[in-house]
Amino acid sequence: MEFTAKQIAELIHGSIEGDENAKINTFAKIEEGKKGAISFLSNPKYTHYIYETESSVVLVNNDVVLEKPTNATLIRVENAYECVAQLLQIYESMKPKKSGIDSLAFVSPSAKIGEDCYIGAFAYIGDNAEIGDGCQIYPHAVIYDNVKIGNNSTLYPNVSIYHDCKIGNNVVIHSGTVIGADGFGFAPNADGYDKIPQIGIVTIEDDVEIGANTCVDRSTMGSTYIRKGVKLDNLIQIAHNAEVGENTVMAAQVGVAGSTKVGKWCMFGGQVGMAGHISIADGTQVGAQAGITNTVKKADAPIIGSPAIDAKAYMKAYAVYRRLPEMYQELNALRKEIEKIKSE
Repeated sequence: MEFTAKQIAELIHGSIEGDENAKINTFAKIEEGKKGAISFLSNPKYTHYIYETESSVVLVNNDVVLEKPTNATLIRVENAYECVAQLLQIYESMKPKKSGIDSLAFVSPSAKIGEDCYIGAFAYIGDNAEIGDGCQIYPHAVIYDNVKIGNNSTLYPNVSIYHDCKIGNNVVIHSGTVIGADGFGFAPNADGYDKIPQIGIVTIEDDVEIGANTCVDRSTMGSTYIRKGVKLDNLIQIAHNAEVGENTVMAAQVGVAGSTKVGKWCMFGGQVGMAGHISIADGTQVGAQAGITNTVKKADAPIIGSPAIDAKAYMKAYAVYRRLPEMYQELNALRKEIEKIKSE
């Protein structure tokens, strides 16, 4: 597929500086640019690359001021990062989709498969499972009995969806992810632990994307919920009966303990941990490696630290913490002076 700078500019409502007929057929990072590629500049740290990149077209923000001419054709837009994301989505949507059921796949006679689906070799579709139109089920994916999957969803290789779970429309689940394994429920007894049966399900709503090797556990009763528009990174653990609110995003290695309710439009950095049976307010922004032990009531607030507190309070406290060795020496010096005065 090949496009001109003019065609790209029309798609993203940008203005051209340079050759409007410059042709592009691929994407590249600005520091790795090559002829025929389109790149973008949104971080000022990378500005110097724009003068030396070999990319044919570069997207830049309207407010970028350049010190000298560039060889690349520029397309100025309000937000270069958002525009390149939009172009990548268009590019991805134009790729041809696979279709048909591979002869090496197993599909239960009682399963219902929608139109224009692809089911790869060694995939397994269990009894009474329902797969919507336009779904892509890649090799070695396992869909157990009574699972329901909406339209245009994609399951990459080695995804496992346990029995009775529900997956919405336009959901993407990456390789190695497990949806609906048992929640971590055990009751101690004199000899060890009794397993508490986990008889609930997982419900994943529309437009969710889940990264590789992430686990979402089924509930003890009822459902664990991943609400509409949620984006989960790789290696995340969502425990039983938890709920992740609409359009919340989580970076890698976040852990959500059982029965915790996360609000809408929250943002979690990597390795954040949340205790069980708490609630997180809408719009909460959590710094990496934070530990949330209590309910967060204030909406749209940044928190950080372990246990997590208001970000500004944490930074003030950390400024004192960094000076503790020096303060300790000063305290010892003062103690010696006081002892000396007392002995005189």
